[in-house]
Amino acid sequence: MNRVELIKSGISFDGQRKSRYHKILAIMWEALYLKAYQKKILEERIERAWQLLEACTVCPRKCRVNRLKGEKGFCRGGLLPEVSSYAPHFGEERPLVGRSGSGTIFFTHCNLGCIFCQNYEISHLGEGRPVSFERLARMMVELQALGCLNINFVTPTHFVPQILKALPLAIDMGLKVPLVYNTSGYDSVETLKLLEGIIDIYMPDFKFINSEVARALAQAPDYPQVAKEALREMHRQVGDLILDEKGVAKRGLLVRHLVLPAGLAGTAEVMRFLAEEISKDTYVNIMDQYRPCGEVRRGSVLDRYITTEEYEEAVSSALACGLHRLDQRQRWRLIW
Repeated sequence: MNRVELIKSGISFDGQRKSRYHKILAIMWEALYLKAYQKKILEERIERAWQLLEACTVCPRKCRVNRLKGEKGFCRGGLLPEVSSYAPHFGEERPLVGRSGSGTIFFTHCNLGCIFCQNYEISHLGEGRPVSFERLARMMVELQALGCLNINFVTPTHFVPQILKALPLAIDMGLKVPLVYNTSGYDSVETLKLLEGIIDIYMPDFKFINSEVARALAQAPDYPQVAKEALREMHRQVGDLILDEKGVAKRGLLVRHLVLPAGLAGTAEVMRFLAEEISKDTYVNIMDQYRPCGEVRRGSVLDRYITTEEYEEAVSSALACGLHRLDQRQRWRLIW
């Protein structure tokens, strides 16, 4: 909360009230899941999430396999959580990184399956291994001990019940930093509602606005509608992204959008949706790091980097819609 926000809220910023101001901030910035744990809300959410695994409806694909018995559907996730890596990450958005990094935990597999996935080895090839719930909890606490500002669950959609089951163990070990839900945007509203009051920061992608593009590139023609509903639910829960006095994200929604060659992502329409149906104060990272990889065919429309003009047009479309909180990064390009 900055000085302007403090004034709007009626909290004076003069010297006499500084101590009160810091006490209020301490309460405001307490991770949501701690209260859910204390009130036994978390316990009830775990039970409900676990029921989704018996005939799996955790994500919009609704494969209905019995993951409690080890059966696997589209995402190939079983009963135990699977992790590819965990470490402090300094390449995330500025409000998540600060000086200490974001504590990323990369989950194996994915429920979306983009043919151009930048983490193809993890999402498609299954790079990673199953871990116990206790081990997952210890990963969170270890990242916190390294000074990470948050715990950043990367591609968590298909392992939501498992994350919830590990969370009380992590809390008992001392976890207290905010949780980030870093997702493709292909999330079920039913599952997201189980995360209300638990996830502090939602960081979804909004990948495609056209259903035929989503069908061709991710086997998910319903992606545009699913993502819209998911973003509405996320914003309902946590609102616009709130930063503390140091510019560190504490709560709210942060949206990512990867610009694709030849306008395949429908960037202008995505930005219009965010501005008109979510909030003009939405924090948006318009990403320029697309590169041909994964299953992209040689000579196809995706077989090239985006141009400077395509990226600038994407940024201009956001500004034209009234979006003004764009993640500031220095654009770079590998020159051959």
